[in-house]
Amino acid sequence: MPLLLAIVGSVASFSPSHPALLHQRSVGNNNNNDSSNHNSSMGPRRRSNHNGVIALHSSTMEQQATFTSTSSITKPNSSPNPWEVHKFGGASLANASLYQTVGDLLLRESAGRSSSGPIPTMAIVSARGGMTDLLVDVVSSALDDISQAESRLQSALEGQLTILRELVAADTDDDTSTIADEIEANMRKDAADILSVVQSLRMIRSVPPSVMEVVTGFGEIWSAQTLYAYLKSRGVTVAWLDARDVLIVKSEGANAGLGEKGSSSSTGGVTPVWDETMRRLEVWWDEVGRREGVHWDDDDDESATHSDTAPIVIATGFVATSSEGVPTTLKRSGSDYSATIFAKLTQSSRVTMWKNTDGVYTADPRRVPEAFSIASLKYDEAMELAYFGAQVLHPSAMVPCIDSNIPVYVRNIFNPEFAGTVIQGRCASLTDVNKDGKVVNWRSKKGVIPIKGITSVDRVSLLTLEGASVIGGAEVAERFMGSMADAGIDVLMVTQASSESSITVVVPENQGKRALDALRNTFELELSRSNVNAISLTDIPMAIIAIVGEGMAMNSGVSASFMSSLAKANVNIRVIAQGSSERQVAVVVEAKDVSRALRSAHMAFTLSSTMVSVAVLGGTGKLGTALIRQLNKQKENLAKNLKIGVCVNAIASSTKMRLGENGACLATSNPDELLLGDAQDLDMDALTAALEADVNPHRVIIDCTNCDDVANYYEKWMSSDPGRVAGSGPLERYNAIRDAQRANSVDWQYESSVGSALPILTTLRDLMQTGDEVQLLRGCLSGTMAYIFSTMNEETSFSQAVRQAMEQDFTENDVRDDLTGSDVASKIVILARELGMDISVDDVEVESLIPEEVRNKQYSGTKDEINDTILEDLKVMDAPMLKRWKEAVDNNLLLRYKFVIDVINGKCRCNLEAVPNTDTLYRLRNNENLVAFETSRYTTSPLIVKGAAAGPELAAAGMFADLLRLGRAFSTFQT
Repeated sequence: MPLLLAIVGSVASFSPSHPALLHQRSVGNNNNNDSSNHNSSMGPRRRSNHNGVIALHSSTMEQQATFTSTSSITKPNSSPNPWEVHKFGGASLANASLYQTVGDLLLRESAGRSSSGPIPTMAIVSARGGMTDLLVDVVSSALDDISQAESRLQSALEGQLTILRELVAADTDDDTSTIADEIEANMRKDAADILSVVQSLRMIRSVPPSVMEVVTGFGEIWSAQTLYAYLKSRGVTVAWLDARDVLIVKSEGANAGLGEKGSSSSTGGVTPVWDETMRRLEVWWDEVGRREGVHWDDDDDESATHSDTAPIVIATGFVATSSEGVPTTLKRSGSDYSATIFAKLTQSSRVTMWKNTDGVYTADPRRVPEAFSIASLKYDEAMELAYFGAQVLHPSAMVPCIDSNIPVYVRNIFNPEFAGTVIQGRCASLTDVNKDGKVVNWRSKKGVIPIKGITSVDRVSLLTLEGASVIGGAEVAERFMGSMADAGIDVLMVTQASSESSITVVVPENQGKRALDALRNTFELELSRSNVNAISLTDIPMAIIAIVGEGMAMNSGVSASFMSSLAKANVNIRVIAQGSSERQVAVVVEAKDVSRALRSAHMAFTLSSTMVSVAVLGGTGKLGTALIRQLNKQKENLAKNLKIGVCVNAIASSTKMRLGENGACLATSNPDELLLGDAQDLDMDALTAALEADVNPHRVIIDCTNCDDVANYYEKWMSSDPGRVAGSGPLERYNAIRDAQRANSVDWQYESSVGSALPILTTLRDLMQTGDEVQLLRGCLSGTMAYIFSTMNEETSFSQAVRQAMEQDFTENDVRDDLTGSDVASKIVILARELGMDISVDDVEVESLIPEEVRNKQYSGTKDEINDTILEDLKVMDAPMLKRWKEAVDNNLLLRYKFVIDVINGKCRCNLEAVPNTDTLYRLRNNENLVAFETSRYTTSPLIVKGAAAGPELAAAGMFADLLRLGRAFSTFQT
């Protein structure tokens, strides 16, 4: 222990010979150059050296505290306005430009709002961005390589000095240059002290927590002096306060160190010693504040000159001193806590936490792009969000403000005009909420959302004790939690199954192994006797997701909406717990599912529109282009009226593809251009990997192709519109896709594969699901065939009618798919399978209208050249087709390409048939489709679905409708 004291003592500010010495380096307006004090030893007097360094011994403070000040810091200079505290984090202080932004903002805030007059202002500053980590590295590396530690320390120091020099330029006046020189000298001496400390670490071959806290605290000290220097260079009357001189704290974990970065449980139980801290702050105000010119009395000779100004104080965040006089910290992210502590001490009217976001968000915007700023929160809600991982606030920071009812504002340093989030007031107690006793469904409260935000805690593990029923539940719980407490484990969540006396706790991942060992030691005897089945620790990354909000109490359906949204996103829940306050519900899921779960839950509570990620395959073809054009045209309408957003983040042709970076939406105004330049070659595996990596829980693949290679991926995807090829392809593949669909609870929409925009499949399903028995389907499923035989006559030959159909984009990409009947046969198979018939295309009797040699011929050239050649070859059919047409007309009949599905006999066919005027197909027009449903209910007259169904625009409209069905399914739980 004496060795440790010697190490700490190597920092001049904390000499072991004066354990209570509080070191204040004050620079600037220091006119105390009394030579009699210049060389005196540190004692109960203030001394100054040529650098303007002031040391205040604790006894000095004790003596000063007995004096009666004419102006308390809580009522500074008889100001009509109370203090306001502003806290700036490392992201707001990353470079000289940001320090300047912060300084200028402080001046504006201090000037007051409207006619209220100047406002006493205190700024709590963190270390510059990244400085704390740099200083941690200095300490850590010293054990192995002191030269490396020295190099890193020098790099950290020079980074801060570079900012200082940039802020206080060399061409400023002499006084300002002197300030900069003095501060630089202070920093260099600090760095020398740090080096002395870390050099001693090699002797003990370890890093005491107190040493780490001493060293890392200099980041804040340097930062405060840097901002102080900038304001001084602007001629501002300002003082800086080293919180170690006044803020006295006690800690439940004296040797806890800094705590884990980003941890919601890293406060270490640090609490201020309020009376002692207030006493020391008043001494500082009377001594240093007066000397620096920020404290004056009404009867001061110069008080009139201050009528339009208010004091500005720059204070260090994060650092403090223990009640034993040892330098310590408020742990990682503790500057928020510093701000609220000083707000309570100074009886401030508000605290503003300046961040790099527009307040507290409904979710982490890095994971949920649709997240937005929350206008207001209660203290309790903010603490729940902080505990469950919301990085914008420190969990302990609310406590001082709750005690004094001080509102906390969270605003954006880069967008100061935005109001941000205000945190104030307490949530109603559960007793008060339950007085009414009335439970209502949250959806019945139109426009009222029961939750305020959704947050997560990453890197957690599940520790489970199973089957301890022999021991008894109460004893198991007591011993379980006792072992966690003894081992210093932070228990984040607890669930217990009383029937088996099994308990699961959620602990930080880095404490998992220690927790497992502690629990095994506690139940060692029971394990050996098999009184406990097993003790296990998860070996895969896990995370907590929590919904938080005061409105959850006495509102039914909240948990159902939460759980259902996760189920829709195919997220498995491992642990569930609800807080007794009914202000939060938390679940544990696998870490890989966190972003998808957050987005899905965010949408479920209408905190954002339902966003659908869309991949369009065949996006540059006629159908794909038409679909994308319709999506672009309807985007605003979908967002406004249906609360559905469509994001096309992948598009592919037969040879190229373009993927949005990290799932970002593509600019789809011209799909062809997207597949030029640096577009990737089409790689279905890479495309599949990108689709799986998309964290949006609502993903759709729209297949505008008729390609078997694409259909082979449907079983993997099962988030798409698999379309006609999969729906009518090999029966084995079809059944595998259906199995995958059921297993993964995904939707397969392929209405447009049968009748474009006509609701043929929907009608069929409705009939069957309402108990009707479908006996026969008949009609025409080819708009191309309908057009050809409505157009053909003695003046217009068969081949000419085909040409006209092609010119109007009614045909398939290869017109032979229409003329051979294979297109209709595929649609027949889809309908038949819906009816429960296990058939394939080969089982359909199909009449082809073109010769076999034309059907099997290999064509080459451009698309237009191929089509011209096919049309030329089709001329051999003009005469026979004209003959069939004349025979039909002579008998008052019309030619129609008809399909029939005979369910009772299990037969399917499609062929060219001459129909009488009593047939529903007789009045078929141009490019129409028609399906007549003959069922046990519709016996005297069939149910008919009829309408235009040829061309890319109509086919795209059908696919668009499929997409909207999926969108509505995704938003089932939104109202």
